[in-house]
Amino acid sequence: MFYLSEIEHTLRLPPHLLNLPLNEAIKGELEGLFVDKVIANLGLCISIYDILSVDDGFIYPSEGASTYTVKFRLVVFRPFVGEVITARLKESKAEGLRLSLGFFDDIYVPAHLMPDPSRSEPDPDHKNQVRWIWTFDEQDYPIDGVDEIRFQVLNVSYPSMPLEQDKDSKPFAPMVIKGSLDADGLGPISWWI
Repeated sequence: MFYLSEIEHTLRLPPHLLNLPLNEAIKGELEGLFVDKVIANLGLCISIYDILSVDDGFIYPSEGASTYTVKFRLVVFRPFVGEVITARLKESKAEGLRLSLGFFDDIYVPAHLMPDPSRSEPDPDHKNQVRWIWTFDEQDYPIDGVDEIRFQVLNVSYPSMPLEQDKDSKPFAPMVIKGSLDADGLGPISWWI
């Protein structure tokens, strides 16, 4: 789920940061550039782990800022296909569920990947939402957001950024995880204890 990835980046360090120790200034700038950002085919950058090397320190004419080539390691969130992860319910609709890990909210479980047989019905507690119910041995097991939910990762995708976006559309998600609840041991934890 979490990886260390080595990156090399050419970094322009503004002059107002030159009074700080070099590694501290570089780390601060790298955090601003990479932390909480998604890099396609790499994942969501969580933090700068360490700085491996700093080279050059060249100042271009009439610029006043020094430019460094920095090698560093990032802690990256990128689940692998088949991994089972525990999340919380963020949203429940007829199309399926949206789950959250707290720091990442773009996890979707489509209706066809819900436990079989499942059905959705209007949720009396939440307007414009539905509640999913799995039926097993003539007993109903609801997904109501009380418990954490185990899901299996089926796909991790990095959609390309749209050129135009409608005002009413949901915000663009640079990384999307598609999951499944249709296997033994998956779903709300209370189902299995």
